[in-house]
Amino acid sequence: MRMGKLAFAQGSSGQSLVETVLVTPLLLIVVLNAVNFGYFFLVTLNLTAAPRAGVEYSIQGFDTPSAISLPLAGPPTPCSGGSTAGCLSVSYLTYQDMTGALNDPTGASLQVCSPTNLNSSKSGVNGTGVNQVANCVTCSGSSCGSVGAGSGVGTPPADADPEAPSFILNRVDVTYTFTPLISGAPFNIVVLAVCGGGTSCTFSRHAEMRVMN
Repeated sequence: MRMGKLAFAQGSSGQSLVETVLVTPLLLIVVLNAVNFGYFFLVTLNLTAAPRAGVEYSIQGFDTPSAISLPLAGPPTPCSGGSTAGCLSVSYLTYQDMTGALNDPTGASLQVCSPTNLNSSKSGVNGTGVNQVANCVTCSGSSCGSVGAGSGVGTPPADADPEAPSFILNRVDVTYTFTPLISGAPFNIVVLAVCGGGTSCTFSRHAEMRVMN
């Protein structure tokens, strides 16, 4: 009788081990898919909120409307001195809004269209298209540069304000290529479906706000 109970216990132990080995990969697939999709969702929310915060800052500045001083479009890094507007640029604020949520925030590229460019002598954005693009800069990593020189178009093209020059249309575009935290197709089943069969997606988000000139 004792030998029979011992043999039964050993058989149950072996069965539990086999069940654990079979279930563990499936459990890992479910958990890691949830992690990758959660990160995908976080990136989506952040890329939607960042340009909205940036363009709002570009039309309001850091001060009250009675003493407004609009921030520059760039650079995307804080300066060591000078005015507050120059040290806290639109691109810098937008990048800071993405920091912590993106695996590599400097991998995102920005296009900032605002009345104040890197060249402060440039006038406000208007509805002629060419002049508006002349007030757009693209930023990537730690530097910004003018876009649309001679072509009248940016990437993506900047919109013209329908009531220019009475109103100025400010715009911030963010482009970012998403890559999952954990690579491997079995761990990206949901991401594969969302990204159209690939594990990487290129997000393009923008926000526009108008201000009276």
